[in-house]
Parts: sequence; structure tokens; C-alpha cells
Amino acid sequence: MKRFFPVYVRVPLIFFTCYGLLEYFIDSGDKPAMIAYPSVMLLLGLILLVIIALEIVASASNNIINQLMTPEERERKEALDSMPLSELPFIKNILQKLTKTRPLSSEKEIELEHDYDGIKELDNDLPPWWVYLFYATVIFGVIYIGKYHLFGGDNQIQELEKDMMIAQKEIEEYKKTAPDLLTADKVVLLTDAGDIAAGKAIFDANCVACHRADGGGGIGPNLADEYWILGGHVKEIFNTIMEGGRDGKGMVAWKQQIKPSEIQKVASYILSLQGTNPADGKAPEGDKVAASAGAEPAKKDSLVAPQASAPDA
Repeated sequence: MKRFFPVYVRVPLIFFTCYGLLEYFIDSGDKPAMIAYPSVMLLLGLILLVIIALEIVASASNNIINQLMTPEERERKEALDSMPLSELPFIKNILQKLTKTRPLSSEKEIELEHDYDGIKELDNDLPPWWVYLFYATVIFGVIYIGKYHLFGGDNQIQELEKDMMIAQKEIEEYKKTAPDLLTADKVVLLTDAGDIAAGKAIFDANCVACHRADGGGGIGPNLADEYWILGGHVKEIFNTIMEGGRDGKGMVAWKQQIKPSEIQKVASYILSLQGTNPADGKAPEGDKVAASAGAEPAKKDSLVAPQASAPDA
């Protein structure tokens, strides 16, 4: 069989089969396994060395065996190696079991008495492969009719609808914990120092042009006092940063530039500025909100104020 799969075919075939199995069983996300996990590359290199070593050992063993053979044994081996694939003993045995063909010398035994202008008919049995396939289709048909026509099994449309319902439930569950699919009703005030620091970094990079570094207000309103144009709860501040301020004169929406999880950190940082009383702070705008940041939001539209390129609350 080696002549049908020479070494330059066997080695790449075995190697890439091993690589495919590794890719299938190792969860590496969108990246190839050997990129996500460098150890996989080392493993593939080891596999390739083992394959090459086995080929070298097999080749050396064949050479030794050939040297130990008698001339007659060597001739028989060469004859077997040069034999066509269809003439190999085990292949002929498989074909015989599948087809039950008879040799030409025994066709007289199955000749029928029909003779049409010299054309004779043979009483051949159906090939076993055909008979087995026919039985399989009958069994499949009985199962199919029983499941879908007698016992009310789901058809393709019903299966699709069920799969869609399951997928929708999975999406809803995922949304509950996915940080970048946050919506205003899921937002909570963050108090961890790391989250506040991250919110400050985002605020400094995007918001100081309109609200000043200390939140005292400039083009945008003062974020350190108790007055809010569109609500002072963390959910309302989050919504204002996401969707923007008042039409025509409020802050632009930031949902395309900043991720929801990061906007939550910015909103939490803004609330940490409450009571800091920055020097030369802008005059109050909007309504006074006495409730703490953790209280339920007032029933207002959303958050923030003036037009600019920075979050406004």
C-alpha cells in the first residue's frame, strides 16, 4: 500500500490530520490554536519529528528485511508490490462479498433458457450492497413515517421556531452579564477604586474640554453640584452619556465611541465628584436632586446638558 501513499503524501497527511484534531478539540476562539497557545506549536513540531522518525525507522526496517529475504521471497514481494490495487487479495475479497460475482468459467451454471438472437440471460442474484441499501431505505422510511406522520414529530419549521426561542433565551441570559451590552436599567453605581480610576481616565480623555478636569463645568454644566438637567441618578447619567443630551443643544451621544461598560465607569466617576466644590464652578443648571447616587432615579427622560464633544450630566 505504500506505493499508493508515498512518504511525501503520508507525512503531510498525518501531520495535518493531527493539526486538524488539535484545532477541533482546543477552544482558541477566533485565533488558530497555535497562535492562541504557543505550546500547541511546540506540540505540532514534536508530532512532525515523531512522524519523520517513524518513517526513517520503517524505511530502515524494510531495507534490512529485503536484505534477509531469499531471491524467491524478494520476487514474490516485488510481484505483490507491482500488482494493481483491484487485484490485491484483500481488495478482491471485499469486492466479492459486496457483489457476489461469478467467474466467467461458471456462468453456464446460471444461464436461463431464454435466448434472444444469441443474447443469453443469467440468473444473477442482486448484489449484496444493493440489497443492504434497499433494506436501509425501507427501515428509514418506516421510522420517518412513524415519527413525523403518526407520532407528531416536529417538522423543519417547528424545529426552527424552537431553536429560535432557545437562542433568544440564551441571548437574554447573556445580556444580563455581558458588560458591553449594558442598558440603563441594568447599570449600578460602581465604588471600586479601580473602576473609579478607569472612569476618570476616560473622563479626562473625552470630557474635560466641556466640563473641566475638576468637573466644575465650562461649555457643559457643573458636574460637582447637586443640580442636574436630565437627572442625577447613575442610570440617568449613563443614559445621557449613551444617548446624548437635549435635542439641538445638548451633548452628543457617546455610544459609538465608548463602550457601555466604560460609560458606567464614567457615570460612577462623575457621581464621585459630588460635593468637591471646585473653584470657579459654573452656576447651577437644572433641578436640585437630593437623592443619593444609589437611590432610584427620578421619572425623567434621561441625563445631561450642553452640546459639545464630552459627556454631560
